[in-house]
Amino acid sequence: MARTISQRIVDQLPWLDDVAEKTQPKVREVIDRGGATLRNVLDGVWFEIPLHPALTDVPIGSWTATLVFDGLDLATGSKATRNAADATLALGIAGGVAAAVTGLSDWRYLSGGSRRMGVAHGLLNTAGLALSIASLALRAKGSRNAGRLAFLTGFSISGAAAHLGGELSYKYGLRVNRNVFEEAGPDEYTQVLEESELSDSGMRRVEVDGVGVLLSRAQGGKICAIAATCNHFSGPLEEGDREGDTVVCPWHKSRFDLCTGQAIDGPAVFPQSLYHARVRDGNIEVKAAAENVQKKVR
Repeated sequence: MARTISQRIVDQLPWLDDVAEKTQPKVREVIDRGGATLRNVLDGVWFEIPLHPALTDVPIGSWTATLVFDGLDLATGSKATRNAADATLALGIAGGVAAAVTGLSDWRYLSGGSRRMGVAHGLLNTAGLALSIASLALRAKGSRNAGRLAFLTGFSISGAAAHLGGELSYKYGLRVNRNVFEEAGPDEYTQVLEESELSDSGMRRVEVDGVGVLLSRAQGGKICAIAATCNHFSGPLEEGDREGDTVVCPWHKSRFDLCTGQAIDGPAVFPQSLYHARVRDGNIEVKAAAENVQKKVR
């Protein structure tokens, strides 16, 4: 596969892997120490979309406003625009810190080329953030020209970092719903398994119309069916642990409701695709739910 310019540059920096090897286990340890609540907050389970991309809009928007207000300040000497520049710079710094924390959370599961690019993305963002903090300090001391120069340098570095962040999403598929790329499944009820083959407490993966479906029997006896491939990083849910009427992905411990597909614990934030199930003549039949994401994009 052809590599992008960014990939070729990052691949020439093998020391990024050394940074990742030393840092990633510590990031995981700190986040895991906070338990499921901290993980779910940082991953955005409560928000129902990944939190990091949403938070990056705060520093990008705020610092863009700083750039405009700095220009107006130079042109007019207005105290109001000068104060606005400083305020938006400070807001961007606060947003940048929050984005950095959630970005580290997203990065803790990466490996290979995506992990390496994530390190480069994070280091550039750290440099940009540090220069913005320095800019605010210089402005507070009255060195506005030096502050503007530090800000412009940091803003440029943050722009390069944002490009790498976009590549992580669009090239590597970080934090996208992997169920989008699965087949939709049958529109009509299709026989997949004899009812006697599904135990009361077990889970069973079946293939139907090119898609993997995870069958289970809820504690109340209802037969449930959701996509068998975890939408976070395509982990095989049939190999996960069952906890009541939920399943825990064996790869990164995302937990889903077996009957609704709802993400309960991250890092996954999107629901699993859902399938309606019924029993006819001793056989389990399933069909895809109309609300499944595959049906919305094709």
